Amino acid sequence: MNLYGRAVEFPDSGTWLNVDEPLSMEKLKGKVVLLDFWTYCCINCIHVIADLKWLEGKFSDKPLVVVGVHSAKFENERQERNIQAAIQRYGITHPVFVDNEYHLWDRYAIRAWPSFVLIGPDGKILSKTSGEGKRDYLSNEITRALEDGESRGILSREKLEVKSPVYSGGPMLSYPGKISFDSDGTLFISDSNNNRILITRLDDKLNAAITDIIGSGSPDMSDGGFEKATFNKPQGIVYSGGHLYIADTENHAIRKASVEERTVTTVSGDGLQGYNWNYSGEASRARLNSPWDLQSDGVHLYIAMAGTHQIWRLNMRSNTIEAFAGNSLENIIDGSLREASFAQPSGLFLSGRRLYVADSEVSAIRFIDIDRGTVHTLAGNGLFSFGHVDGSLSHALFQHPLGIHGEGDFLYVADTYNHAIRRVSLEARRVETLLRAAEGGTCRIDGSECSFLGLFEPNDVKYRDGLLYIADTNNHLIRVFDGKELHDLSFKYV
Repeated sequence: MNLYGRAVEFPDSGTWLNVDEPLSMEKLKGKVVLLDFWTYCCINCIHVIADLKWLEGKFSDKPLVVVGVHSAKFENERQERNIQAAIQRYGITHPVFVDNEYHLWDRYAIRAWPSFVLIGPDGKILSKTSGEGKRDYLSNEITRALEDGESRGILSREKLEVKSPVYSGGPMLSYPGKISFDSDGTLFISDSNNNRILITRLDDKLNAAITDIIGSGSPDMSDGGFEKATFNKPQGIVYSGGHLYIADTENHAIRKASVEERTVTTVSGDGLQGYNWNYSGEASRARLNSPWDLQSDGVHLYIAMAGTHQIWRLNMRSNTIEAFAGNSLENIIDGSLREASFAQPSGLFLSGRRLYVADSEVSAIRFIDIDRGTVHTLAGNGLFSFGHVDGSLSHALFQHPLGIHGEGDFLYVADTYNHAIRRVSLEARRVETLLRAAEGGTCRIDGSECSFLGLFEPNDVKYRDGLLYIADTNNHLIRVFDGKELHDLSFKYV
């Protein structure tokens, strides 16, 4: 069965997470080892986490060890605390090796995220593959490797001790994803890892009263009353026509909540990931792929379909849905709706007939001219062009932005991997940083003093009444920035 020679030893230079001590190929002798090469920004890597959990469950009584090899794309993804937060957020319980030096990536000749290398109990490489949708293939390969090892009497029954991470969250929120306001000032919060939506009333700028909760908190997919309905890590939310529309991201669905009737129904998606990048038809028959954010003009619901690198559009009157913009090729290409390429679009803001897009994997700010049917780039250059640079739009750099909003001449961007809030002047065509996490805390805009807690991968930002409301995702907080100081929004039940 040996196709590629012997497995490469883990280098001493890397860091191990989820185990008490470093692993080695010698310690793993007698076990079938599946290496998962991933980076936590990658939507495709997120998709295969469920497959890995399924494989671990199927072979739970067998000597199979899954090892995540984290090979960072973005500079921010090289930091251990950030990787640990991603491990906790996505419930990864197998060992993870942090390969910042790309030692294993290079020696296994990996070219894409995610990629898999299967190693037999004798330490020999059995197979290598890349991409999503490989669960059945990997299951068959693992079965063959275990059967071969059993017949040769080389399997080890010694249990590998794994140190499962502690899944942390705040006292109220757990990895909040997106926030939204209705015209009356009601604040909606996608409490993503609690699998629910909070409906809140702002008593003042720093205090919110929770008036209702949508979802039981169980990670599942079911319609019904608010207490019984279930979601799976919802993200984008928008209020339109008396209903709250919800991007139920890991259920690959669009859900609709009637705030008055306190019921949830499914508009599109059936809980299964879809791959049709050119769909046009009934919304109820469509399969979606990681919808991440929403905007509405009252007739259409615009959807950031991160999994297919597109923008989709749902007609709320006819209940039809279509792939609206993007050819599904992960890139940054302007042009007509069909010619253009996006890369994991994750944030939307609709201003008149312009739809602004936080295009995360190309660290870009884009917009769609809806009337002309064209896509344009304001800032951003490519899949591996990122950083933190203010100044003219032609020279400004972002790092994996996930949220965007606007008021007047300005766009506000949750520049996620820079732990920053940035402001784009459309008239001056310039970018400036309003708020950024710095060593020792987040500094006031005038630089005179610092608060104790900086931003930690903020996923969203909204402007309202002179204030910026920020989903500070990895701090499990909603923050409020008044132009000088950053405050925490406090909650109470009513």
